[in-house]
Amino acid sequence: MAIQTGDKLPEAKFRVMTAEGPQVKTTDDIFKGKKVALFAVPGAYTGTCHKMHLPSIFLNAYAMKDKGVDTIAIVSVNDAFVMNAWKRDTDQRDEAIFLADGNADFTKAIGMELDASANGLGIRSKRYSMLVEDGVVKKLNLEAMPGKVEVSGGDTLLGQL
Repeated sequence: MAIQTGDKLPEAKFRVMTAEGPQVKTTDDIFKGKKVALFAVPGAYTGTCHKMHLPSIFLNAYAMKDKGVDTIAIVSVNDAFVMNAWKRDTDQRDEAIFLADGNADFTKAIGMELDASANGLGIRSKRYSMLVEDGVVKKLNLEAMPGKVEVSGGDTLLGQL
C-alpha cells in the first residue's frame, strides 16, 4: 500500500557519495528533526527528470529554504555513482542531497515502485514530491504519468509551504 499524508516514513537506507566513497544514510539521518522537501524521480539523466523536474527544484530551492525547509533531497533508483555524477552535473550551488535507492528498498517500502521493464528500465520510482517533517509525510504530490511534471515540481511544493 502506498504511503499517505500523515504516515511516518519507514526505516530505510540510502547511499550517498562522499569524499571517502559511498556511505550509508538512514531515514533518521535524513529526516529526523528536520523539514525535508523530498523529490523522487524515475531515473537520473532521463529526459523529463533531467530537463524538467530537476530545474523546477533548483529554481525554487532558495525560496523553499527561506520558508523553513532544512534539506532538499532527491531520490532515485540509481546507484550512488550515477547519483553523484548527476549532482555534479545539475546542482551547481550544492542545494540538495542526492539519495541513491539502488535496490528500490525505500521505494518499495513506501509503495511507490514503478515497473518500467517494458522500456528496459526495470523497477523504478514513481515521480512524486513530499514535504516530510520529522519523518512524517505532511504533503504528497504524486504524478499520474511518470513522463509529466505537473504536480511534483519544486514550484508546487513551494506553494504548499
